[in-house]
Amino acid sequence: MSPTTAAATSGLDTIPSLPTALACSGCGYRLPDNEPIRWRCPMSSAGDDTDHVLRRVIDSSRLSFPSEPDPNPFVRYRTLLHGYHVALAAGMSDGDVTQLIRRLDHAVAGVDGRGFEVTPFARADKLSEQLGLGPEGGIWVKDETGNVSGSHKGRHLFGVLLELELAGGDIGSSVHPLAIASCGNAALAAAVVARAAGRPLHVFIPPDADPAVVARLRALGTDPVVCEREPGTTGDPTYHRLREEIARGAIPFTCQGNLNGLAIEGGETLGWEMVSAALAKGEPLDHLVIQVGGGALASSCIQAFIEARDLSVLAALPRFHTVQTRGASPLARAHDLVAARLPEGADEAAIEVELARAATHRSEFMWPWETEPHSVAGGILDDETYDWLAVVRGMLLTGGHAVVVDEAALRDANQIARASTDIDVDHTGSAGLAGVIELLRRGEIGPDDRVAVIYTGIRRAAASDGEPS
Repeated sequence: MSPTTAAATSGLDTIPSLPTALACSGCGYRLPDNEPIRWRCPMSSAGDDTDHVLRRVIDSSRLSFPSEPDPNPFVRYRTLLHGYHVALAAGMSDGDVTQLIRRLDHAVAGVDGRGFEVTPFARADKLSEQLGLGPEGGIWVKDETGNVSGSHKGRHLFGVLLELELAGGDIGSSVHPLAIASCGNAALAAAVVARAAGRPLHVFIPPDADPAVVARLRALGTDPVVCEREPGTTGDPTYHRLREEIARGAIPFTCQGNLNGLAIEGGETLGWEMVSAALAKGEPLDHLVIQVGGGALASSCIQAFIEARDLSVLAALPRFHTVQTRGASPLARAHDLVAARLPEGADEAAIEVELARAATHRSEFMWPWETEPHSVAGGILDDETYDWLAVVRGMLLTGGHAVVVDEAALRDANQIARASTDIDVDHTGSAGLAGVIELLRRGEIGPDDRVAVIYTGIRRAAASDGEPS
């Protein structure tokens, strides 16, 4: 019997309480331990206006932050993954899970030419000096441009694949096709990971998706479906088409946390890597500035840092700031609406009360952007920030800001990012730096502060200034 089959058939109804669980951040429902794989809260129903987002939670008293220096982040941080504990309780060994991760990673490398490795994270001296930060502070850059398929998106999707493989049975097989809506980097990552796993993938893209991206998707064995905007209809048409496909039985192989909460867990590996690097160098971060489209990246990083604090390896959290473009800034709008309801000087308890209310009144805070969005940073033009509540919580609890920047700022930041670090990052990938520059201008970041940004995606050779991500 294979390890995956063992996980699928070995008495899951007798699994004891695990140190990880899947729970809904909107309604609070916690899935029973004998129900190891779901991607959406089963309590959600059409029109209930609750922000149902299923996510993995941990019992910090039963876990420790991994210190094993393995180059593969999914091996290194495996003990924090929900599927790992489900598999062990079902009869697999630590070695079995490690072997599965390495097998899947080897298959990814066979498709993409590279597997998953810890990506660089270091102080960018030239950039720090250029922006006026002193030797005690500076800008630390997390470089994801050399990751699988050229961006951070593969982390999210490989994490989902691991959960599916560890679940086994019908869900772990190719009976159900995978499906994603994306304009670029997420679709490429999904196509690579799905191809490596031998699973069919349905891809929904906008009409202006970059031709080079579309060609690569076809080379990876997908047949992308172009989704036009319909007059009078708000919201992303690719997202609407994805939801229709899910209703027909497809598995959401996507970076939208509200459709597949398991995508957040895989993305956390990025945040854990930053925590590990900061611990090793004794350089705790004061700020983390993250560009936001659908919200999965920010949600993942925020959760990773919070869990590191709860596991007693961080004394304090950095301030979490987000960056959006004037072309579409639904997160900033939601953040401001929640903040406006808080009394001046609100403490953590008051913030949590207001967030709990927002979770059950989603339509008052998050709705599709009213006009068709356009920006040089195409990868953060989601009509909605789907995983918005966790990101707003992170900002409010740490005193962070929801920054909105214009096109000139995005272009200037990209030029600075590429010239000062020799990293060929795209405009979406350097959007966080545009936020840093704005926060420096406001005086929210001081010259001795340690600030982290993430260069999330590589500049595609055939892309225009409005390249997709």
